Amino acid sequence: ILLEPFLHQVGGHMSMMKYDEHTVCKPLVSQELSFYESLPLAMRQFTPQYKGIVSVHLKKDSLGNLTLIASPSLQTESCGRLDNAIGDSSVTIWHKCKWAASAGTGSEHTLVKWSHTQLTKTFKDGCPGKMLLRTDLQYRTDSLLEDANGNQPERNGYNPWGLHCHRQHLNRMSSKHNENKLHQFLLLENVVSKYNYPCILDLKMGTRQHGDDASEEKKARHIKKCEQSTSASLGVRVCGMQVYQVDTGHFLCKDKYYGRKLSPEGFRQTLHQFLCNGNHLRMDLLEPIILRLKALLSVIRKQSSYRFYSSSLLIIYDGQEHKENTTPLDNHLHFQKTNCTTSHGINHSRVDVRMIDFAHTTFKGSKSNHTTYDGPDHGYIFGLENLIKILQNISE
Repeated sequence: ILLEPFLHQVGGHMSMMKYDEHTVCKPLVSQELSFYESLPLAMRQFTPQYKGIVSVHLKKDSLGNLTLIASPSLQTESCGRLDNAIGDSSVTIWHKCKWAASAGTGSEHTLVKWSHTQLTKTFKDGCPGKMLLRTDLQYRTDSLLEDANGNQPERNGYNPWGLHCHRQHLNRMSSKHNENKLHQFLLLENVVSKYNYPCILDLKMGTRQHGDDASEEKKARHIKKCEQSTSASLGVRVCGMQVYQVDTGHFLCKDKYYGRKLSPEGFRQTLHQFLCNGNHLRMDLLEPIILRLKALLSVIRKQSSYRFYSSSLLIIYDGQEHKENTTPLDNHLHFQKTNCTTSHGINHSRVDVRMIDFAHTTFKGSKSNHTTYDGPDHGYIFGLENLIKILQNISE
C-alpha cells in the first residue's frame, strides 16, 4: 500500500501518513504502543481506535524520488505487486519530490513544485473542502517560518504543516537507513474521516511537556517553552489549527510557532477564531464541545498514575454547517440567523474531542522504565479546566 501524507495534520513533528480512507499510520514508539494496548475502557471514546501494526519501507526511483510503502503481509508476491503499482506516476506524483541531495544543496531550502492537476485530484478525493486551491501551488519548508518582521503569513487553500513533517521525516529516514530496512508503524483510526471540511484545533496539554526519558538538554528546552507560553499559565497551548472559512472557501491555518507566542488573551482570541467560520461565530458548537471536555475531565480525574506528557488534544468539527431548519430556497443570510438559534445543542456528534500522541505517556505497569506517579495528572487537569472556563466565557 502506497502511503500518502495525511492532509489534515495540523501539529506535531512526526509524519502522519494516510493508510486508507479511515486509517492513518505513524512511526511506532514502544511507549505509545504500550499505552494503546492497555488503554482503560473509560478512555477509549477519547482516543483514536488502535488498529494494529504494519511494516513500512522506503522506495526510491531512478530520479531520486522517495515514497513510503506499507506491506500488510510480508510475502514476496505481495511486495512484488506493490513494486509494480508504484511505477504508475499518476499515483505517486503527489508525494514525489526532487531531493536536493542530487544537486548538492540542503533539502531544507529546495523549492518543490507539485503537479497542480494531480494535487487537486488528491485533495478532491480526500475532502471537498480542499478543492479551492491556488493554481500556483508551490511549497517551501522555510516559508512556514516567519518573515523578517517575525510575522507569519496567513495561509489559504491547504495546510502545509503535514507536508513539512513528511519531507523532514523522509529525509531523516533516507539519510539513516537503506531502502530495504523495514520500519514498524502504528495503525490508528482517522478521526477526521467523517468530516467534509474538518476544522481542527491541536492543543498541547499540561504544564510539563518533557517525558521521563528526556535528556537534561531536552528537559531544559521543554521547560523554557512551557514558561514562555500559555503552557505554564493555563496548562494548555495551541500546537496547530485549521479552520474552514466559508466567505473565502479556504482553510485558515496556524502552526505551533504561532501558538507558542500567544499570551493568555491571545489564546482566548485564537479559540474564538477557531469557532468563527469567516461569517459568524459557531455558537451551536460551544455547548457540545464543553460537554465533551467535561466528560473527558471526569475520566482523567479517575486515571491514577497516568502522566500524559507531551500529548495533544484535538477538538474537531465540520466547517460545513448542517442546515437543519432551512429549505434550499432560504438565502444564506437567513440561514446564518436561524442557525445560531435553532440548531443550538441539537446534534452533539458534529463535534469530537480526542487525545493523541502518547509516546511520552507513563502509567503504572507500562513496559518502559520511568518514575511511577500517584494520583491523576494534575497538569493535564489544570489545562482542561482552563480550557472549559475560557469556552464558557466565550459562550456567555
